[in-house]
Order: sequence, then C-alpha cells, then structure tokens
Amino acid sequence: MQSHHNTRRNFLAASLAAATAAQAATTDSTAKPALLGGAKAMNSSFPGWPVRDDLEVQSISAVVKSGKWGRGVGERVMSFEKQFSELMKADHCLATSSGTAALLTSLNVMGIGPGDEVIVSPYTFVASVNIILACHALPVFADTDPETLQIDAKSIESRITGRTAAILPVHLGGGTFDVDAVQAIARKRNLPILEDSCQSHLAEWKTKRTGTFGTAGCFSFQASKNLNSGEGGAILSSDEGFIQRCYEFHNNGRGRVQPGVDFSYTNRGLNLRLTEFQGQLLMNQMSRLDEQSRKREQNAQHLGKMLAQIGGLTQVKMSSGCTRNAYHLYMMRYDSREFGGLPRAKFLKAMNAEGVPASSGYSPLNKEPYLKNSFDSRGFQRIYSKERIRQWLDTNQCPGNDRACNEAVWFTQNMLLGSRSDMESIAAAVQKIKKYGSELARA
Repeated sequence: MQSHHNTRRNFLAASLAAATAAQAATTDSTAKPALLGGAKAMNSSFPGWPVRDDLEVQSISAVVKSGKWGRGVGERVMSFEKQFSELMKADHCLATSSGTAALLTSLNVMGIGPGDEVIVSPYTFVASVNIILACHALPVFADTDPETLQIDAKSIESRITGRTAAILPVHLGGGTFDVDAVQAIARKRNLPILEDSCQSHLAEWKTKRTGTFGTAGCFSFQASKNLNSGEGGAILSSDEGFIQRCYEFHNNGRGRVQPGVDFSYTNRGLNLRLTEFQGQLLMNQMSRLDEQSRKREQNAQHLGKMLAQIGGLTQVKMSSGCTRNAYHLYMMRYDSREFGGLPRAKFLKAMNAEGVPASSGYSPLNKEPYLKNSFDSRGFQRIYSKERIRQWLDTNQCPGNDRACNEAVWFTQNMLLGSRSDMESIAAAVQKIKKYGSELARA
C-alpha cells in the first residue's frame, strides 16, 4: 500500500504505468502526448452503446410475430409503465414517444400557453427550451452554478414576474439540482415544478429518485441515454388526474378508448404515443440499468480521485443533497492555467488524439440565434410587445452559465462502463497533456 507521504509525482507515475503498461520513467518518449509523437494512452475502445444481446433480438421478434405493434392493441407499453413507476417509486407513469414529447405533454396539461413565462436553465439540451417556445410561451433563463453545472436556485426568484406560470429545472448529466431550494421558491410563489429528468435515470435527492418531486417529472429514452429505446420518454406524477389528462393529450385528445372504434375527443392533443417495440426494448434494457449505474458510480469515483491528484481538470461538485449520481455525463471544469495556458479546444484535440473522446458540452442557450428568430416570428410579435422582448434581452444575462460553457469538459456515460484500467488510461492522458501543456499550446 502506498504511504500517504508519497509525492504526487510518484502517484501519477504509478497511474500512468498501470494505464500504459510501460515503465514509470516520465522522461520516456512514451510519456509524451500523442500529438507530440508519443504513444496513445488508450489503445483499446471504450464500450459501445447500447448494450444488447439475444434478449433484445428474441423479444423484438416476438413483438413482430404478435402483430400487435401499437399502443392500445398490445400490453408491453403498459407493462413498461408499471415496471418503470415501481423502479422510480412513483405513483403513476405514462410512456411517450420521446423525452421532448413528455415535456411538451406536461406543459400543455399544465395549461402553459401564449403570454406565459417559464423559468428554465440555459445549460441543457435545447429541447428543454423548444417545448416552451412550442407553447408560444416565453423561456426565462435562471443562471447556472458553475461549480455544479446545475441551475442556480438563488437566481430563480429574481426571474419571477406576474406572468411566470411554471419552473422547469433540469437534473443535468445524471446529477440533481437543489431540490429543496427550488421547492421552497415554488411553494412561496405558488408555482408548479416540471422536473426535466431526461438525463438522470436513478439519480437521487436525499435518497428519493428524481422525477418524483414536482407536479410531474419527465424522462428521455433517446439513443444516448442510460435507459435507451432509440427514442422514447415517460412522465411520472403522483396526481392520477394529471396523468389521465396527459394520456388524453398524447393520444390525440382521446381517453383510454379502443383504437379504431371510439372516435370521441375530450380535449386537444397530439399523437405522441410509444410503440410496443420500444416498450419491450425498455423492459429489456431496464433489467441492466441498476448494475450499469453502479459500475458508472464506481468508475467515476476512481477516476475522480486520480484527476484530483493531477489537478487542473476537476470533476464538478454534486449538489449537497444529491445522494446518487446516475452519471449520464462525467462533467469536469478545465483550468487552462494549470495546463500551461493550453486552450480548452487544444486540450480536447489532444485528449481525442490519446484515444479518449472528450467534448466541450453545451453552448449558452440564452444567446443562440433560435431565440431571436422565434421572437421575430409573426406569432410571437402578436403576443409579446417589442418592449417586453427588449426587457427579456436585457434581463436574460447569465454570467455563471457563460463561465460554465467556457470551462466544461465532458465524457459520455458509456466511457464509465469501461474497465478500471480504462479509467487509469484517461488519467494517464490528462497527466501527459498537463506535463506538456506549454509545448502543446505553442504547437
């Protein structure tokens, strides 16, 4: 066992040796970054995604042979809803065609419409904002906490106006936002919370699973997600009446009627239904979910300890009440000063050359041109005055989010399904790049 008196240099040299199966001498040419002629730190591939085997092949074949492919004619979607609600310890579940569809359905059932304002995070996938715009409501951005990359609850209250109709916070990357703080604001202002849990399957706030704190919680099963059916989504709620109205909306405004027989309509809606194929896939994939999640947690802890020793690439903090991180993303903050002034873009290029895929994450959604294009449209100009839009532009500044977007580095969830030695190879790549940061910056 290494003594705690060992120097950081010795620790890192040992980690590099374990990852590269080379001698530990850091002056060896193999310790140079790949961009400077050294050997790659990662010589094998990270696990592919999705994980699948004969279970998926045989069960999908059974759906094909059954001839019951759509919702309402088969039982697989309903079986998935039951199993997922039990897994998440939720009262009710409705499966939808995507995470976007789950969010859109929920906002419509909440009555969000033209003239309303919805508070949302600027550090998220654009679907969280697109569904607000699809309701012809106004997205109002709370700032981001650059330490956690989650929505900054302290900034929410300052964004509330007389037109605020809901709060749509995002549990980002497998972590959780500060649920207690957001709930306190919502109760004080009598506002509903729609939890965007699309990236946080099995994540927990104080041992309770995300998606179960607000009026509703929405999940995505898109191809990159930890629970995957190519496309798909779900709504969780403790309110049976709310779920029933969601069912009607996602079923073209119809209740739980027999397809092709009953053509009565109780409300407006869209076709946002999940198919039997996806329902079956989700049940298969869900059988592996907890085991995969535990492996991500273990690898994240091991990688985090090594990166902390290296310095300069720091795993983001978890919110104080987050008792389980699902690690859809392994998110870090990059400090170029620690890497000899190496710009983040060059750092990412160097990491990819080492065989370690890394990205810079999201851009600032509050500054993207899609917003101006939406506000310039005829529909929005009929709803919102030029003065309101100018005010929006003035107030939707998010300096914390700007910092987050400039510092973030991501690894994807499938990388955390690799071996322990894969994590050591990642750390070895970071170590090499840091050692030669100044030279890489000049190259």
